Amino acid sequence: MINYVIGDATQPQGEGHKIIAHIVNSYGGWGAGFVLAISKRWLSPELNYRSWYAGKQPTILQPFQLGQVQMIPVERDITVANMVAQHGYSSTNGPAIRYDALEQCLTRVAAMAAYNFSVHMPRIGCGLSGGKWEEVEPIIQRTLVAAGISVTVYDLK
Repeated sequence: MINYVIGDATQPQGEGHKIIAHIVNSYGGWGAGFVLAISKRWLSPELNYRSWYAGKQPTILQPFQLGQVQMIPVERDITVANMVAQHGYSSTNGPAIRYDALEQCLTRVAAMAAYNFSVHMPRIGCGLSGGKWEEVEPIIQRTLVAAGISVTVYDLK
C-alpha cells in the first residue's frame, strides 16, 4: 500500500532508515524540479550525480545510463536514490520519463530497501518529466509494494 501525505519529501516522516527516491535525467543536468529541494538540504546528491555523469566515479557496477541508481547517504538514517529514468530535460517534445527505466530503477531501490528501509518520494516523473501518475503508481506497486516495502508519497500543500 502506498501512503499519501501532505509534506516535504526531503523531510521523510517515520522512524528507521529511509530512502528518498527521485528521478534524474540522462543528460547530466541538475537545475530544476525536485532536485533543487534536494540540493537545498544536502550537497552530496548533486555532487555525486555530476561526478557520476562525468565518469569520475568507478562505474563498473553502475554505469551512468537509463535504469541505473546511485545511492547517496546524506544522514545517519537517510539515503537519497538518484534514479536515471528521464531522457532529456522536459516534456516539451513529449514525456521525458522512460517508464521502463523507472521500473528498472525502482527494482534496484527495492533490493536496497529490503534491508529494512522505507521509501519516500514526491510524485516522481509527473512534473518536468511529463509522466502520468496512472502510469507511475502501478510501477511502484509492482516493484516496491509487492516486495513488502513501506512507501510514502508526498504532495506539497
